[in-house]
Amino acid sequence: MSSNLHQAGVKLLRLLGRHAELVMDAYLGGSVDEEKLEPATVKKLTDNGILWRPEAGESLRLSRNVRALLEDGLKDERNRQINANVGSALATIKTLANHYREARASVDYSAAEAYLADLSEQVYSFTESLRYSIRVLWGRINNEFGYVGSISAKIRENELAQSQVSDLLNGLEMFEFSELGELAGDIRELRRLLVTSLQETLSTCAQELSVVQGRLLELLGRFRKIQGRTRLLKGWLLYTDLHPEYEVADHVAHKQVPALFNQAQPLMVPAAVDVHNAQHEPQLLTLVANIKSIMRHAQPQSAVQQAQAVEVLADEAFDLPDNPLKQAVDGYFCAVIDSGRNQSALAYLAEQQLPWDAESWLFQVIGGFEGLSDEHKRYFALEPLGEAHPQYSGNFIIRDVEVGLR
Repeated sequence: MSSNLHQAGVKLLRLLGRHAELVMDAYLGGSVDEEKLEPATVKKLTDNGILWRPEAGESLRLSRNVRALLEDGLKDERNRQINANVGSALATIKTLANHYREARASVDYSAAEAYLADLSEQVYSFTESLRYSIRVLWGRINNEFGYVGSISAKIRENELAQSQVSDLLNGLEMFEFSELGELAGDIRELRRLLVTSLQETLSTCAQELSVVQGRLLELLGRFRKIQGRTRLLKGWLLYTDLHPEYEVADHVAHKQVPALFNQAQPLMVPAAVDVHNAQHEPQLLTLVANIKSIMRHAQPQSAVQQAQAVEVLADEAFDLPDNPLKQAVDGYFCAVIDSGRNQSALAYLAEQQLPWDAESWLFQVIGGFEGLSDEHKRYFALEPLGEAHPQYSGNFIIRDVEVGLR
């Protein structure tokens, strides 16, 4: 079977090479002049699917498959055909995957290998077609639909491209990778094709299509702006043609200049203080300090009050009691000095039956140690007791602290 396909393919390619000028003439001209061809040549090309006749009496044209091959190979910017039929490709991929699973389950390795080759070709062809469609869209955007001449035609081409992008994005939403993952199961080849490779490609293409959609909307806005100005200019020219006696009045002499003729930009923008600029803060403070309040209206005269005697009393002595928690921590450090050995903070808390919770006690002990002067701190040593976090490296959970003498 493969030998027959090989021979048929070589024969077809040789036929294309032998009639290369005829094929390119048909590609550029759209049709073939049969009067300049021999009947045997026409029959051979039509039998092999290179040329075809749409209807009886019509001229011969290049088949769609050969035209698509030339458009892709020549990077022809005139090509506006995009395959947005994602649903059909998805159904074909699922069908071939089920064929492969069935052949693999029935230990038919030859059929399984053939189905896997067809599935790989289908997946790669679909992703390449998707990338090709995106390249075609970018080509239209970069030359601003230069293959059409008028602004109206550019707007129609832009709307067509936007509909094609929407169809592609809607088609990509049909891919449920959870379903494809269940279909692939634990088969490594299917997971590589249906999940890993396909998901990565579709994610990249979806992001690029979103960018393409934004660029198309931006380009459409510019086209519509140009179209509006063009219509205004054409209307003005038509009016002057219908009214040749019309003369533009001296609008400068008018008190109110129409907005149509008052399009000049102002030379200087109105002055405003930028309060968000930190470099202007000294100048702004200087200006505010020099502002004087000028009151024009008469102020009512108020009677000056007599000065009152001020009696100065001695300051009353008062004491600030120490925090009980801090006093308990000081007692803990004194107990460590008296015992002369290391002592756990939580053990001391339980032994003395102190009323504070363990977390507040540990924070106060650590704070008391850090609050000691350098001269006193060198006599003590504080050792945290705990373990490293089981999931996040670099985090140490302190359960208790132990204070001792150096």
